[in-house]
Amino acid sequence: MKYNFDEIIERRGTHSVKWDWAKEDILPMWVADMDFKTAPEVIEAISKKVSHGIFGYGTIPDAFYQSVIHWWKTEHDFIIEKDWMLPATGMLPSLSAVVRTFVKPDENIILQTPVYNHFFTILENYGGHIVCNELKYADGDYSIDFDDLERKAADPKTKLLLFCNPHNPVGKVWKREDLEKIADICSRNKVMVVSDEIHSDLVFNSHRHIPFVSVAQRYDLESVTCGSPCKTFNFSGLPISYLISPNKNLLQQIHKTLELQENSYPNPIAAEAMIAAYTKGHSWLDSLKHYLYENFLFLRNYCNEHLPAIKVVPLEATYLVWLDCTLFGKSSDELSKILLMEGKVWLNSGTMYGSNGEGFLRINIGCPRQLLNEGLERLKKALQE
Repeated sequence: MKYNFDEIIERRGTHSVKWDWAKEDILPMWVADMDFKTAPEVIEAISKKVSHGIFGYGTIPDAFYQSVIHWWKTEHDFIIEKDWMLPATGMLPSLSAVVRTFVKPDENIILQTPVYNHFFTILENYGGHIVCNELKYADGDYSIDFDDLERKAADPKTKLLLFCNPHNPVGKVWKREDLEKIADICSRNKVMVVSDEIHSDLVFNSHRHIPFVSVAQRYDLESVTCGSPCKTFNFSGLPISYLISPNKNLLQQIHKTLELQENSYPNPIAAEAMIAAYTKGHSWLDSLKHYLYENFLFLRNYCNEHLPAIKVVPLEATYLVWLDCTLFGKSSDELSKILLMEGKVWLNSGTMYGSNGEGFLRINIGCPRQLLNEGLERLKKALQE
């Protein structure tokens, strides 16, 4: 089946955060929201649910659990058991519930910066003390500073590592040896690991996503892995998620927190969308990944030819590309403002993701190639001027 990812779909006037927060002349390439229709099978499942016309209280069907088991077995070669899962209402409520369950406000939580900006928001809202284990950047690539992680995990006040796997915004797929080192350090220091794996399906070429739970099982380590189809299938407006852990006691404690937050039951329409995506969406995802990686190659080639001062960090996963703009000698905030005011294109400033994001920008390439080309033309015009 052919999917038309080149289709331009008008999104202004649809109450879209991405498009309706931008002025009419601004091209938004910022928030992690693709400009593609979701898989036809998802649309069909939602339409069928809506056509029934009754939206009363429901139960979580067994198909919810079976679809996750099927997806992780076929896409990630990992077998999950049904009682390892806790359904939830979205990735941020899931992560927030874990933090609030197991960390006191004055205790330390490790973030590996630059990292997804809402990690900071979750911890600041709760009052957790953030400790940064900054990623190392060399020769256009990122790696984990394990010596620094060891030192910070050894602090008795450090209770949790909030881990991004694959990593947003740097587009990195962590290898098994990386996960093994994290598990070893955190198990020896009694630090819980919470792995956000929302981008786990969007991994390219020879790279392979390794679920953290598959590694953690072999260690004396408390860990929770969080998953969701929302980024993969582009229905973040229908938030749904699930937490995975073989430790049933951990899941029970998290469930209690979700109940206290009045946030423990997934939307039934979102559940139908997830079931359809995970049981019938493999072909659409394969086509999407091919298109996204072609977009990345288009961007990289464009920058090499027209904007050689921008170093494009290799993209191993996600549709969010990390641009090294340090040669311009301006701050990330200055650059993003110049692009917005002069180029009429909206990118994310690198410092949203931590202080070591200075000099970088993040661009969303999850759009038809025509829009990507337009955005790059605007980028070139603003930076050349």
